[in-house]
Amino acid sequence: MAINRKTNHHKPGILKESAKAAFEQLQKELNITFNKPTLLYQAFTHSSYVNEHRRKQFTDNERLEFLGDAVLELSVSHYLYMKYPEMSEGELTKLRAAIVCEPSLVLFANELGFGKYILLGKGEELTGGRTRPALLADVFESYIGALYLDQGLEPVVAFLEMVLFPKVDIGAFSHVMDYKSQLQELVQQKNTGTLSYEIIDEIGPAHSRLFVTRVSLADRELGVGNGRSKKEAEQQAAQLAIRKLQEAAEE
Repeated sequence: MAINRKTNHHKPGILKESAKAAFEQLQKELNITFNKPTLLYQAFTHSSYVNEHRRKQFTDNERLEFLGDAVLELSVSHYLYMKYPEMSEGELTKLRAAIVCEPSLVLFANELGFGKYILLGKGEELTGGRTRPALLADVFESYIGALYLDQGLEPVVAFLEMVLFPKVDIGAFSHVMDYKSQLQELVQQKNTGTLSYEIIDEIGPAHSRLFVTRVSLADRELGVGNGRSKKEAEQQAAQLAIRKLQEAAEE
């Protein structure tokens, strides 16, 4: 007697109309429309929600988070490689680590309001899962994974150009590459004089100004840097000064 085995064809669960409407609103806010909305839904579906809706066969976002993590790291690596040709491999790695880390991803997710769209189980909801840092960071990466599968790498980069890369440009992560402090310590160790920073030029219109800064040690120029902010220009000048002092020490 043959045994009739039912094949478990996996189909996406059916969302409530209110949830679908919320995701429609999210797509409008981001100006990104998914070709396959089920990928977007999955990106925001926590495992606790899946566990409470087994009969509806929802899929959680864990695999998308795995993919999104890799896509995000590649995209950020490429951006930093192109933007900072003077940085060493170690410096690039350090800066990337500050960008692609849980606190930063939580910041991005919160700014986009991702928390209110997460599909959570009742237990997770009651224990504050919607604001849990690790959960928010995972959702941000899941969204990137979903967008990559839906539309490819170019739209992912465009999305990051909107929400992430501008923060790099204004020096939001410069604390991990604080060349001014490093230069100060180097000079103090050798007690060779006092450092001074001076803006020597401002290029371009007010809305897109480039500052040029010189750092000097006891009236001797050590480096000239430029940047979209005075802080960025000073950091670049300090970085070049460190390199100059290190090269002189090796001679």
